[in-house]
Amino acid sequence: MSFKRLEADDFVISSDSITAAMWVGNVPTLTYFFTSSTQFAGSSGNYYLNIYSSSAEQDIQFAIAYGNEYGSGSVLYNDAVTGSSYTRTIYGQYQNLVLGDENASFIFGNVTSSDFWAISLERNRYKEALFPGSLFLKLSGSLGVIQLTDDSNYTNTTVFNEAGRVFNLISASSAGTIATGVGGPNSGSNADGWSINSGSYGLFLPDIGTILLNPVALSGSLSAGGIGLNVSRSFDAPGNNNNRLFRAISGSSASTFTLNSQESVTSDFIFVRPKALS
Repeated sequence: MSFKRLEADDFVISSDSITAAMWVGNVPTLTYFFTSSTQFAGSSGNYYLNIYSSSAEQDIQFAIAYGNEYGSGSVLYNDAVTGSSYTRTIYGQYQNLVLGDENASFIFGNVTSSDFWAISLERNRYKEALFPGSLFLKLSGSLGVIQLTDDSNYTNTTVFNEAGRVFNLISASSAGTIATGVGGPNSGSNADGWSINSGSYGLFLPDIGTILLNPVALSGSLSAGGIGLNVSRSFDAPGNNNNRLFRAISGSSASTFTLNSQESVTSDFIFVRPKALS
């Protein structure tokens, strides 16, 4: 009996990218949003709010948090320690997670900001990452409604930081498509889909399942691309900013949060076949 060594053409490596619906029940879009009254009244509600898809509160879909560099927007832990608050803790956590540097600043498009809202997707809702181009989020404010997506379809160079890939949030007409035309808050966006003067509407961080929203852009006037979604930056006083964003997500008559997950599946194939003797 003779043996023949396997050769390079006997090995085939296949890599496929698989996308799937993000939310519980294998649905791509959430239209109903609920919070827990117990959590809202408890200590953890000062840091974040878990969002559910039903009043049964069985499956967490994502969490909302507000971070402020100076600790504004919440009460202080200790009145003797300036800036030591829930919002300053959240800011520092995301500073380390996203930027990897406690001295670095968050930049939305081309504008530096001292605060943000964070939407953190529940880890078991996605496998490897979020799927760029699938995001479509509606937010309502006192001046109207804005639709957001990421700019992955409009950038030639992908930016990376400590959290992996980074995309900016832009005004959208649909998932992955920049808004065009006039009317409503979209008329206040520039050619990049960003707000006028206040940078992009936030950051999309698919590799860590996180979306950061820019309060300065969202709180602006219609002519500046905002929707009057104001944030409280009161010092040593409850700002209820987590709940403000929850109302902005759930308050629209056509509340929509569309998002897909993405996973790369790699397979190795070895072909063993009889060959003619030479």
